[in-house]
Amino acid sequence: MKLLSLMPWADWLALTSFFGLWVGYASFAQVRGMRDRTLLATTNQLRMLWMKQAIARDPRMLDGIITQNLSHTPSFFSSTTIIIIGGLFAVMGTTDKAAELVREIPFAHPTPMLVFEFKLLVLIGIFVYAFFRFTWSMRQYTFVALVIGSLPPAKEFEAGLHDRDKYAHRAGVLVGTAAETFNDGLRAYYFSFALLGWFFSPLALVLAASLVVLILYGREFRSEVVQVLRD
Repeated sequence: MKLLSLMPWADWLALTSFFGLWVGYASFAQVRGMRDRTLLATTNQLRMLWMKQAIARDPRMLDGIITQNLSHTPSFFSSTTIIIIGGLFAVMGTTDKAAELVREIPFAHPTPMLVFEFKLLVLIGIFVYAFFRFTWSMRQYTFVALVIGSLPPAKEFEAGLHDRDKYAHRAGVLVGTAAETFNDGLRAYYFSFALLGWFFSPLALVLAASLVVLILYGREFRSEVVQVLRD
């Protein structure tokens, strides 16, 4: 209740706008991805093609190596996120010095100590969310490895003993889901940088979140990489 009275309405409005932009863009990207070939949708087609090739390959050692390499990236980010969370909790123990440092920054909005700690908690919450997404992505890649390892021999597919499309679709969807989960964690990193603007002013938070949305839209819908992959 004390926080409600200390934090101005502009901060509450900015925080609501921040999460609205985040959730709104995530929903927009998911719905638009079903119609347009976004970066994730385009790479998912390549993942499906990869699994069709994996079914015809024997042995499938190469596919296992690729899966292992793909799982290294979320593993790295999950380890890094743990370090960041630990550092933020360390800052929580020295909020007086941290708040004083922010107050010395030009154009920084004056912030009560309780509100400053709440902002840190929100930032920690974002990285906790990112950690769960990265670790879930890691687990899904282990499931992909299990699916690849359990594929019947290529000769049995050639003989028509198994449904090639069914196996390829299941493995391809699983790889795509792992990639999408990793993308959620990476998106949280982008918005965590936007949240740093909140330590300056509510307007800086909204502007930074809007800039992140524009950057993400450009990369996922209009980037050169997307154009190359579409061709």
